[in-house]
Amino acid sequence: MEEMDDMALLREYAKRNSEAAFETLVSRRVNFVYSAALRQVRDPHQAQEITQAVFVILARKASRISDQTILAGWLFKTTRFAALAQTRAILKRQQRELEAQMESELHPTSPDSMWEQMSPLLDEAMAQLGDKDRQAVLLRFFENKSLAEVGGYLGIGENSAGKRVSRALEKLRKFFTRRGVVLTTTILSGIVSANSVQAAPVALATSISALAMTNGAVASGATLTLIKGALKLMAWTKAKLAIVIGTSVLLAAGTTTTLIVQYSAKSPPVASTQLDDSFFTTDSTKVFAAPKNILIFRPTHFNRDRGMMYATHASFGRKSQTRMMGGHVSIEEVLASAYEFPVTRMILPGDLPSGKFDFFASMPSDQRTGLQTEIRRQTGLSGRKETREIDVLLLKIKTSRAPGLKLHSGKRNSFFGVMADGKLRATGQSISMLSDHFESSMKMVIINKTELSGLYDFELDQRKFDGPANRIAVEKILLDQFGLELVPSREPIEMLIVEKVK
Repeated sequence: MEEMDDMALLREYAKRNSEAAFETLVSRRVNFVYSAALRQVRDPHQAQEITQAVFVILARKASRISDQTILAGWLFKTTRFAALAQTRAILKRQQRELEAQMESELHPTSPDSMWEQMSPLLDEAMAQLGDKDRQAVLLRFFENKSLAEVGGYLGIGENSAGKRVSRALEKLRKFFTRRGVVLTTTILSGIVSANSVQAAPVALATSISALAMTNGAVASGATLTLIKGALKLMAWTKAKLAIVIGTSVLLAAGTTTTLIVQYSAKSPPVASTQLDDSFFTTDSTKVFAAPKNILIFRPTHFNRDRGMMYATHASFGRKSQTRMMGGHVSIEEVLASAYEFPVTRMILPGDLPSGKFDFFASMPSDQRTGLQTEIRRQTGLSGRKETREIDVLLLKIKTSRAPGLKLHSGKRNSFFGVMADGKLRATGQSISMLSDHFESSMKMVIINKTELSGLYDFELDQRKFDGPANRIAVEKILLDQFGLELVPSREPIEMLIVEKVK
């Protein structure tokens, strides 16, 4: 029995209802599942409930799981679904508090330990990888397989497996960097290998096996709720996304039409209605009061001295939601939101549309392609990623005794914005956020090479610099307040190539 691999054990259980086979399988995998659950819910008791739910689902679905399935990947996904179901149940009890925090970035609050920063984010990061990339990382670092073994599981050569693992690690590194955890891929792989699988409580495997043999019939109410919620989420992800074209409305300025698209996973679809112009505001309460799953791109309805932009992302319940809004903004700013690329890292054609535009998007975070498609339909513009060697500035540490950076205490919500007095105030932000801000101001690519991790609070006077002509002022602020310097270099950078397409 011990010499059988995981899928053989599962087949033995499915065909002969072998308790011994299932118990062996649980004992092998319980630490893997429990660790994934614990990272996501941060509560040992809830993690045990999730672990029980996952193995009950495994028992129920044993006969329908394909022989080609990589069990680590299946267990990872199912644990993710169960954890999301658990989170959704908790959020229903805390809905008012959650809505008040939705505009804040979700960051870990303790900068003391790299693993403590990474752990709550790891499963979200892994879930955003493609299936093959995720399976490669799980096999390599969660199960400590060699690259040859990873290649064998995935049906590719050892060299190809190494390249796939490297690409996946780089995607994870970028994910963590955007959330304030700055580290190299080497450090990332080492930390994940050392911490990803932890020992589950001793008695958990025994109780799971006994519970699974009854198909969950004697499970607690909380565990049954989890099983039901996880199965519902698993079924929901298989639903095809229905795209419903909503009402076209006539603009006051002429005969141009605005296309409003509503995305829905439910059937039958219902056409959306026009979004009132009052929702185009940086008031987060108003923005989040707008209907979900709305997409608008149009020539502007507004006459302003300057445009307005708003964007936030929150993970809650069964999926993530992104809210993006722009009023009276340039086409470059719309492209930046649609492709998640700063204007500084775009190569643009010479015949961009003039004038200003409005856009509004309140949709699942993986549906930015909807806005990209609508930009292409109305303007003919489409973007593709390409790595090119360009002139850049490297942000490095000059001195460690500058007064401007203070470690974030975690007592206040994350915030980043320019106040009425012209000062930029930030709480709970990464150095990468500071780097991105100066990149936008100076209109030149800046690469964060400080290797400073954690979250910081800082403040600076925006009025002391304005645009690329004031680089001297920017460099003085960086050195005097933050102990940082800008070093010219030439580096290969991923750029967004925007082109006119037919």
